[in-house]
Amino acid sequence: MTNNFNSNNLKTIAYRDIIDLTHPIHPNIPIWPGDPATEFETVSHIEKDGYFLRKFSMGEHSGTHINAPNSFETAGPSIDSYTPQSLVLSGIAIDIREQSLANPDYSLTVDDILTWEQQHKFIEPGNLVLLYTGWQAKWDDERAFFNQDDGGICHFPGFGKAVTQFLLEERSIAGIGTDTHGVDPGQDQSFAVNKLVLEKQRIVLENLANLDLLPAADFTLAIGILRLLGGSGSPVSVFAFVA
Repeated sequence: MTNNFNSNNLKTIAYRDIIDLTHPIHPNIPIWPGDPATEFETVSHIEKDGYFLRKFSMGEHSGTHINAPNSFETAGPSIDSYTPQSLVLSGIAIDIREQSLANPDYSLTVDDILTWEQQHKFIEPGNLVLLYTGWQAKWDDERAFFNQDDGGICHFPGFGKAVTQFLLEERSIAGIGTDTHGVDPGQDQSFAVNKLVLEKQRIVLENLANLDLLPAADFTLAIGILRLLGGSGSPVSVFAFVA
């Protein structure tokens, strides 16, 4: 995967703090309905084998993770095609906790973007836009995290399709991320926002943690993928270097 926002100029990351935006992985993390369980099994014991070792299995889209274009398009690039340069990005964070508390189906709007820019700064090309909904606080309660109704439809906030098109076309962003299990609002089962971003080979991050510790802007994200050959995505470690 190429990154249109990097040049051959020398780049530096100035930071005063590093924030881990990654949820720890364990067997009880919330799992998207129908996805495989997260499992650990001890295969070597210190007392018997001289060292401790476990094997684990989980879905490519479980835990804090990144989606690759081939998760929705057969011919799309897989996660192993992402270049290191495409995984280091300047970020901004938009706080919609108030709207999400009032309406769990809330979708980010263009007006929200314009208001954020008036309060902070113009969103620059190559920025990764993170959406802080407050949903990260529900991580340890799978029922609350997915907030499914009697019909099995999830209800959690996300990016609206119109605002995603605006961010891609008018702001040339590098991608989006959120603290819920989907950049699409939970009730949108078409994954329209995911598809819109990934068809342009941009970044999609889901299940982020600790977004409450981020400033609105002036931080750099480093995304550590598992380079799974042909993978539709990957659990990731995401670090924010705060200036």
